[in-house]
Amino acid sequence: MTTTVTDLADLRRRLTAWLAARTGGPVEISEVARPDGNGLSSVSLLFDAVWPEDGRETRAGLVVRMPPDATSYPVFPRYDLRRQYDVISAVAAHTDVPVPRLRWIEESPDALGVPFIVMDRIDGGRVPVDNPPYVFGGWLLDAAPEQRRQLQDGAVRALAGVHALPDVHRHLPTLADETQGDALRALVEEQRAYYDWALAGDGVRVPQIEEAFDWLEAHWPADPGETVLCWGDARPGNIIYDGFAPVAVLDWEMCALGPREVDLGWMIFLHRFFQDIAEMFEFPGIPDLFRTDDVVACYQSASGHTVHDLDFFLMFAALRHAIVMARIKRRSIHFGEDTVPPTADEYVLFHTQLRRMLDGGAP
Repeated sequence: MTTTVTDLADLRRRLTAWLAARTGGPVEISEVARPDGNGLSSVSLLFDAVWPEDGRETRAGLVVRMPPDATSYPVFPRYDLRRQYDVISAVAAHTDVPVPRLRWIEESPDALGVPFIVMDRIDGGRVPVDNPPYVFGGWLLDAAPEQRRQLQDGAVRALAGVHALPDVHRHLPTLADETQGDALRALVEEQRAYYDWALAGDGVRVPQIEEAFDWLEAHWPADPGETVLCWGDARPGNIIYDGFAPVAVLDWEMCALGPREVDLGWMIFLHRFFQDIAEMFEFPGIPDLFRTDDVVACYQSASGHTVHDLDFFLMFAALRHAIVMARIKRRSIHFGEDTVPPTADEYVLFHTQLRRMLDGGAP
């Protein structure tokens, strides 16, 4: 989706017409804007709106979330808005985890050309940024150690709250249907399918990624444990903070059912990934953030669950991230922003770190 003033003005007209029809109008909508740093997996629009509700005038700052343009060489093969909407609704209804208030879902493409979700905007908070990563500078790097620890523990406790959603198979039947038995096996097979779609299906084979799949098979947990709702993209960059306390957990595109350690491994690994980049460029980064022992201790205290087989789930996180990064590399090549790397393993930005893990080293 383009972002010219004309396009945004047209989106405003379309949103006004849609909201008037949805609420019985009349409605007012401010100018529509796109936030800085829209992700590769979705598009967001920001605006203020006034509409009638239960005989009264309602005002709110809103966010529209929609799939990326199909011509944008998407990073992921699907963007299931109904799935995300149902998960956020269940989290809001059955846990204490803070999430944005959902307003509407529009599953028809008639209004904007694609389906979309409308939710309340969270104003006044702040997010650890990804580009450039928060380890290079900004409010989190500048914070005192005890403040960073507060942020870290808040993220881990929020994760424990997501995993505490009761009776997931009843509250989230669509996700339950996707797993059909062994949730961990379903997740790994989903990654095989993603690898085929993103790379191998048209001839790009990455030896380290395929070796990581073999490593997982050789180190499969004897008991993967309880199946819970997994946030999927569990990291501080997907949380809005008031000071250093979480006020909204965002970005549920990767949600699934699976073992708790899927999210824990991802949270630990993603910070390690950023920290390694910082150290590669001789920046100090934030080495005391999301250390494995600290995350595990906080999570076990918050959840009452004993964390197990974390090496397996750290490798699973590395594998998932490797496929994503390789797809992003291909996307950059497609748009002429990058060139084909000398070796296939170099499609993965952190191939040196992944090699170390495959050889038995720490992430």
